[in-house]
Amino acid sequence: MSLLPYAVLVVDGSGVVCHVNAKAAALFPGLHRGAALADSVPPWLVDAHTRRTVTASQGGDAHGDAQLVSGPVGARSFEALATVQDDGNVMWWLVDDTDHRLARRALEEERERTAFLTEASNTLLSSLNLERCMDVTAQLAAEHLADAALVIAPRNARRLPVVICLRGEKPQRLQWDVDPAEVPGLAEALQGFPPVPSRWIDPACAPEWLVPQGFGPVGSIVVTPLPGHGVPAGALVLLRRSGKAAFTDGEEVFARLFAARSGAAMSAARLYAEQSSLSQTLMRDLLPPVLHQISGVDFAGGYRASKDHERIGGDFYDVHPASTAGEESFAVLGDVCGKGMEAAVLTGKIRNTLQALLPMADDHQRMIDLLNGALLNAHHTRFATLVMASATREGGNVRLRLTSAGHQPALIVRSDGTVEEGRSRGTLVGTLPKAPATTTYETLAPGEFCMLFTDGFTEARGGPLGDELFGEDRLKEDLSHCAGMPAEAVVEHVQMLVSHWVGSGSHDDMAVIVIAAPRSHHLSAVDGHTRGRFTA
Repeated sequence: MSLLPYAVLVVDGSGVVCHVNAKAAALFPGLHRGAALADSVPPWLVDAHTRRTVTASQGGDAHGDAQLVSGPVGARSFEALATVQDDGNVMWWLVDDTDHRLARRALEEERERTAFLTEASNTLLSSLNLERCMDVTAQLAAEHLADAALVIAPRNARRLPVVICLRGEKPQRLQWDVDPAEVPGLAEALQGFPPVPSRWIDPACAPEWLVPQGFGPVGSIVVTPLPGHGVPAGALVLLRRSGKAAFTDGEEVFARLFAARSGAAMSAARLYAEQSSLSQTLMRDLLPPVLHQISGVDFAGGYRASKDHERIGGDFYDVHPASTAGEESFAVLGDVCGKGMEAAVLTGKIRNTLQALLPMADDHQRMIDLLNGALLNAHHTRFATLVMASATREGGNVRLRLTSAGHQPALIVRSDGTVEEGRSRGTLVGTLPKAPATTTYETLAPGEFCMLFTDGFTEARGGPLGDELFGEDRLKEDLSHCAGMPAEAVVEHVQMLVSHWVGSGSHDDMAVIVIAAPRSHHLSAVDGHTRGRFTA
């Protein structure tokens, strides 16, 4: 028996075998010395020998250069190496490369699958829309894993949201009122349980609603869960037509890997939608109200969150109309330390607390003391400044009571353009056991107004050099030209000036209220018949 690891045979130019070792004889039964090569070996080797002989006869490979070919021998794969001997005969060396070929193919498939999973992850995670994620999942699965794919989300009320896609077609969205228990493993997959092997699912028993219209007989089915972040995201169903090879164990494993990525993307999209809905609900209450004329007093307000926090922040204002004509309307503007959602939550608490204290609005200090106590008992380290204003119409004038709790002074613009600072001073709330403040009285003649504002206006950086503060002096100068303007026009003017000053740069939260005495003597109350927070 030959000890060589190769099957070796020598063939002359006419195709007659000159020598065969034991391995070659075992590989090709009937192959022996003197036999015709074409009678005992596969055609691919005969063709290779013929080409080699012709090349050698034409003067090629004169020095015995090697030539490598490959082909099947039964169920195995072999590589054959040819060398031309000095006498013109060709020696063939054959080695079994089946395992190497299978390993290379497996490596190529793994690379292809890895590339597909990477592409799928990037595509899925590029969208935070749940319906879009379901569409993409179904389409990718139909194109790469099966002939058709169904993505089924957890039941919404009485129906199952479904996206179904055939290979080469666009996904379709449906709502099914069906029993998932009719498909083995589907009800369990929707609850996040591990998948059942596809061989346990009889395709002939698939319910009619599971098979897309025009799909034809089903040959095999895979049902796998779409795992989410703590809560199942749904289930993925793969269908392969009858007449095609059934899903292999490796394909089922790969389908689960794809489902894991799809489920994570769908779960993230669902979580984003829930958080977005929650944020919208919260912001409807946290955003300041739209203001109008109340009991003969013009109120206007404006709010702009910091650039880093698009909608909500730590600045706030509210106006609570008088319950009856002749009584005071109550307005408050404040600034909570910090920005973003945490500051907005404290803002909401302060606004709700002040609303509960409205029966005490005739005593600003009392309201401040109670608010200060509530903030000291809360589990946070933030503080706030605020300014309160109670306004009522007296003839053609507007009578104001102003109380500042650590806030910058209000600015009062007279009819001749003179700008005065409010005289009230006080201590910020939420830090010390006591928050003393002074209450002052002001009178606004027709055409005059009082502006309450947060430091986001005066501390806005911009201008020609890009880093200069807008400043209180510049604000006073601009306001001096606004005498006689309606309250809403003053708010728009100030916001426009500061916006141009900042440009595309960052800025803090900005809130402003303007309380004005109208030039007209007409008294009116727009939606201000009841006590409580005023909203349009």
